[in-house]
Amino acid sequence: MFFNNSILVDFVGVIVTLIVVIVTYFKWNYLYWKRRNVQYLEPSLPWGNILNPLKRHEAIGVTIKRLYDEMRSKGWHYGGIYMLSTPYYLVTDLDQVKNILTQDFQHFVDRGIYYNEKDDPISAHLFAIGGTKWRNLRMKLTPTFTSGKMKMMFQTLLNCETNLQEKIEEQYKRGLPIDIKDVLGCFTTDIIGSCAFGLECNTFKEENSPFRVYGKKVFSPGTYRRLSRAVSMNFPNFGKAVGIRHFPKDISDFFTKVVTDTVEYREKNNVTRKDFMQLLIELKNNNLVKEGGYRHDGNTLTIEEVTAQSFIFFLAGFETSSTTMTFTLYELAKNQHIQQKMREEIESVLTKHNGKFSYDAIQDMKYMNQVLNETLRKYPPVPFITRLCVKDYQVPGTNTVIEKGTRVIIPILGIHHDKEYYPHPERFEPERFNEENSTSRPHYAHIPFGEGPRICIGRMELLQMTHFYYSLNWLDKK
Repeated sequence: MFFNNSILVDFVGVIVTLIVVIVTYFKWNYLYWKRRNVQYLEPSLPWGNILNPLKRHEAIGVTIKRLYDEMRSKGWHYGGIYMLSTPYYLVTDLDQVKNILTQDFQHFVDRGIYYNEKDDPISAHLFAIGGTKWRNLRMKLTPTFTSGKMKMMFQTLLNCETNLQEKIEEQYKRGLPIDIKDVLGCFTTDIIGSCAFGLECNTFKEENSPFRVYGKKVFSPGTYRRLSRAVSMNFPNFGKAVGIRHFPKDISDFFTKVVTDTVEYREKNNVTRKDFMQLLIELKNNNLVKEGGYRHDGNTLTIEEVTAQSFIFFLAGFETSSTTMTFTLYELAKNQHIQQKMREEIESVLTKHNGKFSYDAIQDMKYMNQVLNETLRKYPPVPFITRLCVKDYQVPGTNTVIEKGTRVIIPILGIHHDKEYYPHPERFEPERFNEENSTSRPHYAHIPFGEGPRICIGRMELLQMTHFYYSLNWLDKK
């Protein structure tokens, strides 16, 4: 009995000691910004300035916007916050945004996003990696996103329209409500699969197409994934040490098999296509890309690296486009006058181009572009972006030094809804992006794709504008 009591006492003692150590560690970290004489928002144990990520009170992007608004109300140009125990530098001044993303980019090359190349190779994609490896890969991939390449893929894009039209017609005739987000997700999945990889995803014909199933799964994390992501982002070295994955193994296995099989088939049968996959195959086989003056460093890509880049391009292409399209249709349904003006422009441009919907015709749809930009302002696909300070940086005009290793947040959603730049930000007003208003507003007040050397490499405006054209015409017929 005495022995059992002794064990119980020891166990309780260990637990109490562990709690004391953890609380002390957090409280010490929560003094970081105070020690550096930087104004900060008071954190709370154990989540810092964010809400419990396990309960999903609100999206993290909305939380960051709320913190941005609080700092702006205090007149701060920047300030410190905490996510769990990790200090973050939150920027609220557009001049600083410009410096960090562009002018002083050499101090903020990396995003500071967790990836685990050993245990989870597909997480080591262009969006996540940093340093010299990112620079070399960016240079290798840039040639595939020129306007010439996008124009070349235009017909392939149009060929995917038939399945979309048939799906909408079918559901309309059956009197069924249309889940437009899901329908557009299928459409963009087919487009990316065809334009990028030469694959038929068949998402409209196959109710449980694996591309849709696994694509959705990536953006539907459960409690465990949210917790592991929070831990790995705040303690990356620990995450890599214990093998935390950013993506579940079944997702990784599926996309790895798709890419591996595609590469093997093309190489075995000497098949060549003008698409994203072909560029990756050439880089894998050490073929220098000379188009547009781009030449890479001579290092080949491994099949794991090919898979990682294919994976992120697929995800970014279908999700951001379908989401942007969905929000725009929502706003057009609420604002009939905007919808009518947009339709009139389409009819006018098509008349000018002899009724032919073409790549060149898209370039003349100026108001459509304003509508897209207003959607991206109000509903940016990525509500905030991060940068990692890779060498000490003194904030211009201040005594504040951002230490190497500090994470920086650019609150895109907060900036896009700032009343100083966009009066009545809750309203949907495409005229904000006419030539006069665009030139009078600070450039960095609208950064839906980021900015600077790490701006999104493939922004898909062409795909989104094409979706608008077809969707508006079909909706008008109904």
